[in-house]
Amino acid sequence: MNMRNIALSIVAAAVVTAGLTSVTVAQNKQDIPALVYRTGAYAPGGIHLANGISDYMKLINSQGGVNGVMINHPECDYGYKTDRGVECYDRLRTKTTAAISPFSTGVTYAILEKAAQDEIPVFTMGYGRTSAAKGTIFPWVFNFPATYWSQATSVTRYISYREGGMDKLKGKRFVFIYLDHPYGKEPIPTFEAMSKKFGFTFDKYPVPTASMTEQKSIWLQIRRTRPDYAIMWGWGAMNSTAVKEAANIRFKMENFIGNWWSGAEPDVIPAGDGAIGYVAATFNGVGKNYPIYEQLRGLYDKGQGTAGNFDEVGNVLYSRGLVNSAYVVEAVRTVQAKYGNRPLTGAEVRWGFENLNITDARIKELGLTGLMPAVKVTCENHEGQNPGAYFQQWDGKKWTIKTDWVPAMVDFVKPLIEQDAAQYAKEKGITPRNCG
Repeated sequence: MNMRNIALSIVAAAVVTAGLTSVTVAQNKQDIPALVYRTGAYAPGGIHLANGISDYMKLINSQGGVNGVMINHPECDYGYKTDRGVECYDRLRTKTTAAISPFSTGVTYAILEKAAQDEIPVFTMGYGRTSAAKGTIFPWVFNFPATYWSQATSVTRYISYREGGMDKLKGKRFVFIYLDHPYGKEPIPTFEAMSKKFGFTFDKYPVPTASMTEQKSIWLQIRRTRPDYAIMWGWGAMNSTAVKEAANIRFKMENFIGNWWSGAEPDVIPAGDGAIGYVAATFNGVGKNYPIYEQLRGLYDKGQGTAGNFDEVGNVLYSRGLVNSAYVVEAVRTVQAKYGNRPLTGAEVRWGFENLNITDARIKELGLTGLMPAVKVTCENHEGQNPGAYFQQWDGKKWTIKTDWVPAMVDFVKPLIEQDAAQYAKEKGITPRNCG
């Protein structure tokens, strides 16, 4: 090669290098992908969740990102089908994926080992595998602010408040209507353990995913057995069908209690006045009377909102989507203080989750007071301090929070978590890590 060609090569290399540098700067983004289901049988709830998740990320970007690092927030619609959810996970994961939120217990179970190998945190806010709260055995999964098993104990404690004490549960008859899916089955061992301890009976009624709207035989059986309380772990069309069928048999609606994925507007509106009095657990506030919504209004005024217009936001699941994104963003913000304001790897963001301490004061700064509970996570405890659950009631037009936090039975749940996590570790040959 002559000197002229060498000189040209040097110039070309410099141009390429400059080009790569500019691309790197332009791509100064933190990947926070979203697994959503805007289509399929579960879309009525999934759309609102996805809109809330997306709008919070857009709001953060409109404010300059997370300490100057913009958020890249691609979506993959998997229709709440586990196999497609795994495909979406594989498609969206990158070296700078901060966290994955599957919004499906089935997908959570399916990617547990994948995510551990890929070193990507899986944030399952109030769902998923309960024993993943044991951080020494499940270092990549986080399920704060409370797990399904904790929620089951809060539901039982709420019923005890209604009855006048835990001792009054003896001899009571409960029915458990659940989606025949890993999600619906998750709390069954906890309810069975509580039924033995507190003396209530516990009848199970699975609802197949392929026939969620066919529940007449279940509710005719419930009418015959006349239980004291009905508890529901449902999702999608199953919920609204159950509420309508309960109203048809004149079941006492205030004694029909859904979990926090069975307590949104699409679950009750189809039943009309028949849904009045229905109760459901929740861990986020209701309505739009929060400062964050004034910020979101500005986003919609600029035509940047995800939903059609501002009137379509503010329901239970939309707010839950906001909360989910807020927790993830705060984990990123936490870890930036350690590793710098740059796109972070999943392994680095795990540190942020395990050192997350969102106080009431910080929640106020975010404009989310009343919408999300404070949380403090540790290496050992990925469920956080667990506030329990609120209980809300439908009045025919809106949800109203009717209780303060109803505490979970932490001492009851902890040994169940320890036992299940230890069994998982044994099956998978996992040596628990030292959090010291």
